[in-house]
Amino acid sequence: MTDNRSVEQRGLRESATFDRTTIAAIQRAADTGIYDIRGWGAKRKLPHFDDLLFLGASMSRYPLEGYRERCDTDVVLGARNAKFPLHLDTPVTIAGMSFGALSAGAKEALGRGASEVGTSTTTGDGGMTPEERGQSKNLVYQYLPSRYGMNPDDLRRADAIEIVLGQGAKPGGGGMLLGQKISERIASMRTLPEGIDQRSACRHPDWTGPDDLAIKISELREITDWEKPIYVKVGATRTYYDVKLAVHSGADVVVVDGMQGGTAATQDVFIEHVGIPTLAAIPQAVQALQELGVHREVQLIVSGGIRNGADVAKAMALGADAVAIGTAALIALGDNDPRYSAEYEELGSAAGFYDDFQEGRDPAGITTQDPELSARFDPVEGGRRLANFLRVMTMEAQTIARACGKAHLQHLEPEDLVAITIEASAMARVPLAGTSWIPGSGF
Repeated sequence: MTDNRSVEQRGLRESATFDRTTIAAIQRAADTGIYDIRGWGAKRKLPHFDDLLFLGASMSRYPLEGYRERCDTDVVLGARNAKFPLHLDTPVTIAGMSFGALSAGAKEALGRGASEVGTSTTTGDGGMTPEERGQSKNLVYQYLPSRYGMNPDDLRRADAIEIVLGQGAKPGGGGMLLGQKISERIASMRTLPEGIDQRSACRHPDWTGPDDLAIKISELREITDWEKPIYVKVGATRTYYDVKLAVHSGADVVVVDGMQGGTAATQDVFIEHVGIPTLAAIPQAVQALQELGVHREVQLIVSGGIRNGADVAKAMALGADAVAIGTAALIALGDNDPRYSAEYEELGSAAGFYDDFQEGRDPAGITTQDPELSARFDPVEGGRRLANFLRVMTMEAQTIARACGKAHLQHLEPEDLVAITIEASAMARVPLAGTSWIPGSGF
């Protein structure tokens, strides 16, 4: 006889350790004998910017009037050594996402949107495309362990160079690009066989430590006649030490990517269990820069889970000079659009989940190399949407800064913040709301 009562009515209780998602993962592994690969970033709940609140001005502080008093948002990146540092109108930049993970049209749209609001975009793995370079006023060229598509001419054509040592979603591991996305053009750019799965290297082949990195930075400066800012990007793990070593090696800008950062594709176990939250990484990076006496001289860019202007303002209050967005930018372009719900279901996914997108059948035409799907995406419209989103993020951050009485986003400081959980208080090193207590500080 069928029991039509609900799970709750039958008194069934799901295990916190072996919940239905865990059971399904075990069953999938047992059925297939291979580990799970997916894109996006960590899905587990982590202490994040939502666990922080701003202390707006009232009596003891005076707010700024939005219609009469300025709140500037500009930032200069790379003035430490470069002849031509980047001058950006907003501190919200576009993170590296490869041509391969994304379609050519998506790369073009990122360039269009970033240029419209006066910020930068980044190439990602696999080289520089004419579409992206042609539409990007400020283009950062990523120099990765794989060296896919790398050549000195593109280094010289870039506006800055980012040496990638790690990524927040997979620090210590290389990325993957499944064969379905290795089109003839991708294969040619990366010198790979068409249609064969590709795994990127996890470390650079020609150096084993900070001394070698210093030599590599010197070589890149010579190739580009000391014109370009040199960034060093690390996945957030041993952030304090990594930032110090990056500075000693000669970096003009340090990029710290927290574990909420996305990835085109890698092992699920990597995404969920390696790295530290963005919130925990920022104070460590700032401490390292301050102890070396170079905070603000060497700029800090933070990425990994930045979604709105409040996140931007909080990252900057904790000491960042700028932020980088990836997943949020793709959503702004039109990814995860509910109008494609039926096609997401065919993938085995659903709008808002990003599962199985790594297979290259994105119906929005953004994370695919399929010509028919890519043709659905309009890079001009996508660029317009991204520009709108970047403007809103910047205005939201300005609104918060003015409410705290600050005339520039970089004037925000930890004193403007409190935490609403003990974990966030300890990680961000700001007081628990309503107290002067910071866990672990001894006060």
